[in-house]
Amino acid sequence: MGKVGFGVAVSCAVASCAIAAILVSRRVKSRRKWNRVVGVLRELEEECSTPVGRLRQVVDAMAVEMHAGLASEGGSKLKMLLTFIDNLPSGSEKGTYYALHLDSTDFKVLRVQLGGKRSTISEPNVEQQPIPQHLMTSTSEDLFDFVASSLKQFVEREGNDSELQLVKRRDLGFTFSFPVKQMSASSGILIKWTKGFAIKDMVGKDVVGCLQQAMTKRGLDMRVAALVNDTVGTLALEHYHDEDTVAAVIIGTGTNACYVERADAIIKSQGLLKSSGAMVVNIEWGNFWSSHLPRTSYDIDLDADSPNPNDQARGFEKMISGMYLGDIVRRGAAYCALMLISVVTTSGKQILFIRYAIGSGMDETSVMADMHEDDSPDLREVAKILEDTLEISDIPLKVRKLIVKVCDVVTRRAARLAAAGIVGILKKIGRDGSSGITSGRAKTGDESSSKMRTVVAIEGGLYIRYSNFREYLNEAVAEILGAEMAPHVILRVSEDGSGIGAAILAASHS
Repeated sequence: MGKVGFGVAVSCAVASCAIAAILVSRRVKSRRKWNRVVGVLRELEEECSTPVGRLRQVVDAMAVEMHAGLASEGGSKLKMLLTFIDNLPSGSEKGTYYALHLDSTDFKVLRVQLGGKRSTISEPNVEQQPIPQHLMTSTSEDLFDFVASSLKQFVEREGNDSELQLVKRRDLGFTFSFPVKQMSASSGILIKWTKGFAIKDMVGKDVVGCLQQAMTKRGLDMRVAALVNDTVGTLALEHYHDEDTVAAVIIGTGTNACYVERADAIIKSQGLLKSSGAMVVNIEWGNFWSSHLPRTSYDIDLDADSPNPNDQARGFEKMISGMYLGDIVRRGAAYCALMLISVVTTSGKQILFIRYAIGSGMDETSVMADMHEDDSPDLREVAKILEDTLEISDIPLKVRKLIVKVCDVVTRRAARLAAAGIVGILKKIGRDGSSGITSGRAKTGDESSSKMRTVVAIEGGLYIRYSNFREYLNEAVAEILGAEMAPHVILRVSEDGSGIGAAILAASHS
């Protein structure tokens, strides 16, 4: 071989070695970055860990806070609001009853026929319509005149139904989804507007009084027999079917819970309550906070960016409700993506922009749920969502698995914490295998009541439609209660407590 040929061969060899070295170097760097990402994911898993020991600490903290909230106003992070609902449906209610649900941008009115003997409730007549935008900032008279007018039209459309024509005075259950200080079972003062409403002259007024006045003006003989929120309506609906129902939980976009409490345990209202039996208490458990809740840096960032930052403002809600779960996943996945900027996709494109694009697509918990529940071997649904929603294609399978894992970690923590909250309620009333909480401490001794059959009604899209969330929650409740106690507690799916449940409460309070 000549000198020229030898030189060319050497040059080619050197070039090949250099290229190989570069490729090896890139692979090593890529592997190191991937290992760092795996480490971050493992750290997230550890921070979100909810072993049964920790969950039982949350249970105890919830029960103690509930007791403190019943002892004095402002004595707890939990508001423990009195509903004055002391007569839950027995199943014997008969007749025709109505419900009105005033929510964010629309309202719903319905009519149900009850036949007694815990009979099946036939499909209710329902009408729903939007609230005109201008009425959301007008006057209380304008808003309720519109509502009363719509109610009257609904009644008039009953036509020639002979049974309905015999109903002289119609009783109504009113679900009002805004902050109210309840004064009785059928009256409450508006504390403030939310959800885009800003009717200044109504704050501080009795919302039932405003509606009643508008109905009278319209010549509608209808009486508001019960003022409730969604959670209380859910409890009423399930109590109508099953008298062993003692609590209700909403886990959807937001979250809350209520339960039946002994009147003598509501210390802050001794002497004010007419009933000596029991009353439904609205916990407002979204405000719950405890040092035992497993908090991550992503939770802290989310809290800081929220309209109501600080631990004691909806702290529990920010960890378990549908409003926030997608956002927590987004933050965790975005941080991992930031570390993956040199991991190249199969098409040679970098995925740096996932850090930004993922924010607009994963805020919705429904997207998170769809990805989490993808059980295909190649996670094709995850790939489709990333491509359709975020316009990211050719994401490697291992990255798709990582995103699903983040969804799983966040969802599992949320469901198990919600389960601890439920058992906390049961502990407070002695239905968890203990004998309840008194003076801030667990009672001992009588276990007969704790072994009673106990039903908890659960409503909300996160629990009803997100199967992984539901399975994790059910599993955790059984785990916390233990094999001996778990069979006595039944978690029952409920729907339309704000509608049918409110109508049934109108029946039990008519």
